[in-house]
Amino acid sequence: MASVHRLFLRVLAAASLSLPAYAVLAYVVLPVSWKQYGRFGGQPAVAGVTRTYEGIPGDPLNVELVGSEEQVIAAMRAAGWTPADRIGMRSGLRDVTSILFDRPYPSAPVSTHFLYGRAQDLAFQRAVGRSPRRRHHVRLWAVGDPSGATLWVGAATFDRAMGISRFTGELMHHIDPNVDAERETLLGDLGRAGRLAQREYREGAQGACRGNNGGGDPYFTDGKMAVATLGPPAVRSADRGHERGSRSGKLSP
Repeated sequence: MASVHRLFLRVLAAASLSLPAYAVLAYVVLPVSWKQYGRFGGQPAVAGVTRTYEGIPGDPLNVELVGSEEQVIAAMRAAGWTPADRIGMRSGLRDVTSILFDRPYPSAPVSTHFLYGRAQDLAFQRAVGRSPRRRHHVRLWAVGDPSGATLWVGAATFDRAMGISRFTGELMHHIDPNVDAERETLLGDLGRAGRLAQREYREGAQGACRGNNGGGDPYFTDGKMAVATLGPPAVRSADRGHERGSRSGKLSP
């Protein structure tokens, strides 16, 4: 019995020493090392993708939304996507707790990516299941001044599982490799919500390609950007009849 107790204490002591060492390595040493590596030209330039905080090429850009910030937020909410909280100590702890205990957190934060030299201006998600362990999500950047922008460039990907980064060892989500499917999921949700006025496709900056994102996850894409023009809520035929009846002084039958 005493030997079991001593073994337990040794394991507990090892864990107590290992966890802080892991945290320092994964969240301080390796991220700073990758950042310095990128500053001195270690990371090749990759067109049409975001960048992580460490400067590692991130997710491929695959969607553009045309509309004001108010239109974007209203359309995404109508489509069932919730604005993500800014990542911080409180939101990060709540996110980890929700994942570990499978608790809902509809506005869970997403990691920070960079485009045009700045972090994402908007981010949205739609959880699959109770917790944000598996979720649809998109990061968006305003083209120009965010306060008056009418064009938003984004990267839509599906978080399929939790794991660790292959570059830094940080706890993170791993994405589904078919990013084009997530692009279509977003457009489909906007369409069903009656907020998609028009869609078209154009060739993206990266072209058809395969690659790895900032966590080391492989992805493939046809390289096309889906350009989605947002509109007001679609009016149903019954609503139109009601409106016509109201204007004529009587309700439609």
